[in-house]
Amino acid sequence: MFDSLKELFNPSENPDISKAFEYHNTHLPTLWLLGKTGAGKSSLIQAITGDSDVEIGNGFEPCTKTSQAYSYPKTTPLLRFLDTRGLSEADYDPSEDIEVCSQQSHALLVIVKAEEPEQSDLIDALKKIKKQKSIKQILIVHTAVKQLIANEQSKAVQFNQLQFEKVWGDKIPYLEVDFELANGDTFAIPALKDKLAELLPIIRQLSDQQQHVSTENANFQKLKKEVLWYAGSAGAADAIPAVGLVAVPGIQAKMLHSLANQYAVDWNKQAVAEFIGTLGSGFAFQYASKLGIRQLVKLIPAYGQTIGSASAAVISFSSTYAIGRVACKYMYHKSKGEMVSDKEIQKLYKNALADIKEVAKNETS
Repeated sequence: MFDSLKELFNPSENPDISKAFEYHNTHLPTLWLLGKTGAGKSSLIQAITGDSDVEIGNGFEPCTKTSQAYSYPKTTPLLRFLDTRGLSEADYDPSEDIEVCSQQSHALLVIVKAEEPEQSDLIDALKKIKKQKSIKQILIVHTAVKQLIANEQSKAVQFNQLQFEKVWGDKIPYLEVDFELANGDTFAIPALKDKLAELLPIIRQLSDQQQHVSTENANFQKLKKEVLWYAGSAGAADAIPAVGLVAVPGIQAKMLHSLANQYAVDWNKQAVAEFIGTLGSGFAFQYASKLGIRQLVKLIPAYGQTIGSASAAVISFSSTYAIGRVACKYMYHKSKGEMVSDKEIQKLYKNALADIKEVAKNETS
């Protein structure tokens, strides 16, 4: 059984792997940003990603006739921002933008500067979007709120909020933020991140503000985006008919080899066998059998192409992330000539599966 698992983690070259990578990169969860120029869209992206260099138009690529897209991180993307540029055009038709967003787990963020009550272009766009009935999640982000004096701040925010709710026909959740105060500080950015993480759980995983309880954990945080990208690609592989059986192990193998390079660990057959051994004697059988069963379930007419594929994608995403997490711990200690107990590795694997469950569901839905 260990020999067969070694083959799963060291497969021959398979073109379906690149197919899975491509599918994942074109189906990223997307935050669709609507707002006038200068409303704070670039600042919002910078606050979420920590990339101070990104600007709307800089690093963005054409997505539709009226929109541009920015994927983050650039080389191993986990999240996409869509900026619609045609709001000021009288004949703006959001249908193509909506189609792009509707194919993915997404949310619509309306970015509005508190001190600007004239929002007719944005209101017209919302009217058209409302008619499409495709947007399930929406959030109004009122920016630059602290640029107003205290007694004007609430009035300005409520005026704009009521304009949008009147168009939407319902209450809309909102936040008040300021990306740049006079002293160089910010206002309510943690609350913004928390709210966006409710809409797209992957955002919480991208946060670099986590408290690291050990050097090993701090080191993993540097590689976490890469592990999540491989996990997303593995989940995507199970969304493609007849691909998951070979592509998922292939993607996991590439991840492990990449991580081994990061830790300067020789990833040979002996290392693979040792690593598998730390996961327990039952891991090999469970891995191989569950992978095969998932592929067979997907062959069931109707059920297999919907619920079966969705379930398989979640499991592949979660297991790939968990394998990546424990591999980082294993390789960290191996690079230092240290031993790590099987019990510790197995506990970390179970915890990683539990921690990533909600992200996996959202990413593969």
